[in-house]
Amino acid sequence: MVPCLAAGDVPALTLDECLGIALTDNPTIKVADMEVTRVDYSKKDIIGQLLPTIDFGANYNRMVAKQVMYMNMDDFGGFGGALGGEEGDEAASRASSGNGGGLKVGLDNSYSLGFSASLPLIAPQLWKSISLSDSQILRSAEVARQSRQNLVNQVKSAYYTLLLAEDSRKVIQESYDMAALTNEIYTKQYAAGAASDYDVLRTSVAMKNIEPQILQADIAIKQARLQLQILMGVDASFIFTPAARLADYESTMYEDVIANINPDYTGNADLRLLDIDRTILDKNLTIQKLAFSPTLAFVGNYNWTSMSNGNPLKNFRWNPYSTVGLSLSFPIFQGGRRYNAVKQTQIQAAELSLQRENLERSVAMQVSLAVDNIKMNVKQIASCSESVRQADRAHSIMEKSFGIGAASYLDLRDSELALTQARLAYYQAIYNYLVAGSELELLLGNAPIDNYTSR
Repeated sequence: MVPCLAAGDVPALTLDECLGIALTDNPTIKVADMEVTRVDYSKKDIIGQLLPTIDFGANYNRMVAKQVMYMNMDDFGGFGGALGGEEGDEAASRASSGNGGGLKVGLDNSYSLGFSASLPLIAPQLWKSISLSDSQILRSAEVARQSRQNLVNQVKSAYYTLLLAEDSRKVIQESYDMAALTNEIYTKQYAAGAASDYDVLRTSVAMKNIEPQILQADIAIKQARLQLQILMGVDASFIFTPAARLADYESTMYEDVIANINPDYTGNADLRLLDIDRTILDKNLTIQKLAFSPTLAFVGNYNWTSMSNGNPLKNFRWNPYSTVGLSLSFPIFQGGRRYNAVKQTQIQAAELSLQRENLERSVAMQVSLAVDNIKMNVKQIASCSESVRQADRAHSIMEKSFGIGAASYLDLRDSELALTQARLAYYQAIYNYLVAGSELELLLGNAPIDNYTSR
């Protein structure tokens, strides 16, 4: 977005060009756009929970102590003893082995591996969460729009500050040049014996008193340009000059334009964010109420099992088995957590409504004050413009009078100071008007961002 320049070129950038660079390269805007992308992935994550999930698992167990199984043979009477022979001997052997006549069951090694799958069939909370994620994406998009609105306002203020600093520097330089010219005249007159040493010293002091103001003006220009460079997201080595002057904006300041300002603040970013937050809270409340609803899921698995004695790496005998079914979950009691969560969300919604009402009154008042401030600045600009014309005319008259000896140096110096103050006040009034207009644009949330990004 930053223009390519030949060595030694210093570009003159318009306000719209600075805004276009800032809206493209500023890190804050990039972060806001990335957040929108992140929330979009969050929605896809929720949608993915509606799709089947398939897992693969494996398990191995080594038998350390086998279980002992006992059988009740009382119902068989003396049948067991009537078996006689080897069976009677075996029973006696088991009894004497310490197992109390029980049978050890199980094998040394057991293996299990296979796939399991599940698919939610009835999941009210999950369904509503998708709608909630849409609102969260909308909120992230609004936050990104707010970031752009704030950046536009900051870039405009920084650009106008740079214009004010450069125009003020120009006015101070002109005052210095006039003081230097007067000092030069008195120096020549002193050399010719037509002026006193005091006159030379007085004009020299007046000239040197302006030099610190020039240095301060240079620092102000550097600071304003650096601030603008930061907002634009460019390096400090990228030097440019503004392609306008504050006086260029005077032609756009007409009473009929100001009277047609539309104080519609429905586009205010803070109000829009609160409205979205209320929508999100309402959906959260619905989701929390749906926690009382049952859920149904389809489940299935396909596994292989194997058991063996001895070496765990030998004698595998794999046998597959599979199952399918339905899993129904009906929440009954969770210690009142769901009920308390619903009540908390309801209170948050009530708080948000009060905050929104208070914010709307505040924004309406700020818009009204901003409109009045702009109208006042327009009148002040007209007054300062007339004051500059009168001060310039008075200074011209005083210069001629001083040239023929009809006016003193103090009279000339007073006219110079009056002209300098009138010009500074004129530029300050234009700056105040432009900043007030930018602040109103931010309050209304109607900055034409697309016009800057399409360049």
